[in-house]
Amino acid sequence: MTSLLPGNALAGVRVGLSASDSPDLARLGLLPNHFRLALAEIARTVLVGGGTLAYGGHLRPDGHTAFLLREVQRYGPLDSPPLLLALAWQNHRQVPLPELRRLRDEAGLYAGTVFLDPAGGEVDPARERGDEPAPVAEADRAPALTAMRSYLAERVDGRVVIGGRRSGFGGRMPGLIEEVLLALDHGTPLYLAGGFGGTTWDILRVLGLGDPDWLPPDEGAEPPDPRYRDAIAQLAARAGDVPDNGLTTQENRRLAETHRPSEIAGLVGLGLGRLHSATG
Repeated sequence: MTSLLPGNALAGVRVGLSASDSPDLARLGLLPNHFRLALAEIARTVLVGGGTLAYGGHLRPDGHTAFLLREVQRYGPLDSPPLLLALAWQNHRQVPLPELRRLRDEAGLYAGTVFLDPAGGEVDPARERGDEPAPVAEADRAPALTAMRSYLAERVDGRVVIGGRRSGFGGRMPGLIEEVLLALDHGTPLYLAGGFGGTTWDILRVLGLGDPDWLPPDEGAEPPDPRYRDAIAQLAARAGDVPDNGLTTQENRRLAETHRPSEIAGLVGLGLGRLHSATG
């Protein structure tokens, strides 16, 4: 059991969230709602501790972006937006302009929303378009996702990684793997919550941070996308680059295997709090 963070223990700390649905939930006996509960607990722990969140996503009403906006409305302060929300080029160009304006107005107290061009520069979402969705060149899609992830990687003090699909991704590699590689480039502390399986568990395994026997590969799964194999190989070559995250080896092992939302959030808060107290 981990202790609660004292108030404002994470003041000035921005935590990036890397999350997408895991294909392993069913074989772990878990439901999507369990995954959402973990996200909610992580968000609450950071916000109540005085920290802020960062997320790069899309605007589907049933997606993680909408879910996180509801959480920051419940727990975030009102003196400044507690969530930095970055939208890649295609993720705002393909949305009607009135809807984008409505989002920015409604979320204004809780989220600072940035709209990015294909190179990752901030842009006026109304530029060179009308109210209807605007076309996006196929060649811009994958680079725009990488640019969005790079934008956020430069602006966070820690990154929580949870879940992750192994197929159906739109970038040059799965988003969670790319965000972990960027975190390693920047020396950003990582909190790898592997208890829901998915890409996060694969990351733990190749970095030598998880027990390979805890969740063996799914023998009935489709062969992985070659881009997935290549991305995993890139990660394996970085196994010695993982920065200190404030947790002990035993605590990181618990974070790698537990699916209990309160324990995941408690361990994330514990590690962040230790690092911040040591540098603050």
